[in-house]
Amino acid sequence: MTGNSSAIVAGLTAAALLTVGVLGYQASANAPAAAHTARTDTARTALQADRDKDSPGALPKGSGQGSRVVYALGVDRVWLVEKDGKIRRTFPVDPSTVDPEPGTYRVTSRSKSIMGSDGIPVEHVVRFASNDGTAIGFSAAVDGSAAAPTPDPELATGGIRETRADGEAMWRFAVIGRKVVVVR
Repeated sequence: MTGNSSAIVAGLTAAALLTVGVLGYQASANAPAAAHTARTDTARTALQADRDKDSPGALPKGSGQGSRVVYALGVDRVWLVEKDGKIRRTFPVDPSTVDPEPGTYRVTSRSKSIMGSDGIPVEHVVRFASNDGTAIGFSAAVDGSAAAPTPDPELATGGIRETRADGEAMWRFAVIGRKVVVVR
């Protein structure tokens, strides 16, 4: 009888391991390509960012260290910041209907030129976040218009529009993995 009990336990163990393996494979096959780790330190960054009220073009205090892109939602402005903290470039932007949450992200993808979600051809697309399934990133209209047309509030779009010159500067600076800090 001992031999039969061992065989039954071995069979059940093998069946359990096979089931776990199949379920693990199914989970990994249906998971996103990258773990959702693009956003880190959200609360800390959002609380520490502080804009100079006397100089709205000044880099927000508490917006991080090192090489990064800083995007201030309240003033619709971007700063490209070098590793040593010097500002390479700053410029105004026009937001779309969906904003990223304040926090720290990384550039996750880029496209040289595509059709924008608003139907306008755009270039130098630098994506760094998503909000409720809407991809969010910086881009420049190929026709040179700095501002997006008045966004349709019914359409969820995440394109943060720049001028073509600013888009070119962003494209050269914001490579895959570059830190993007969003503050209020």
